[in-house]
Amino acid sequence: MVEGVEILLVEDNPNDVELTLHVFRKNHISNHIHVVRDGVEALDFIFCTGTYAGRNIEDRPRVILLDLKLPFVDGLEVLQRIKGDLRTQTIPVVVLTSSREESDIVRSYQLGVNSYIVKPVDFEQFNESVKNLGFYWLLLNQPSVTVEGR
Repeated sequence: MVEGVEILLVEDNPNDVELTLHVFRKNHISNHIHVVRDGVEALDFIFCTGTYAGRNIEDRPRVILLDLKLPFVDGLEVLQRIKGDLRTQTIPVVVLTSSREESDIVRSYQLGVNSYIVKPVDFEQFNESVKNLGFYWLLLNQPSVTVEGR
């Protein structure tokens, strides 16, 4: 069972996973990061189904870092499901993707994404972007309080 997750990283590229985890460790941002590698696993984790049926849906991550180009269920569908459910709609979701497509950006905001960040190609820029993401969403941002019965 996975408890106390601060960051849910939804990313299928192993190199991007390792880089992101390295940046968080290096900057002492979070000890509680859970990685899922496709849209189905992300939905199972968030909604406590499948492999994660033993999780409590009230044990919400503080932030979800979501890639858009995922196997099985794409990131836009994951985002739509998160923001369309009263139990999960207030979880901050940050799209962290390589897509600069205007349609992806527009659709993400229409679905309720909290932030859309294009992954920098340069390692130092990537490092700085991920570090700032972690600091903002875990240290500065005030999370929403869940309403009982929702």
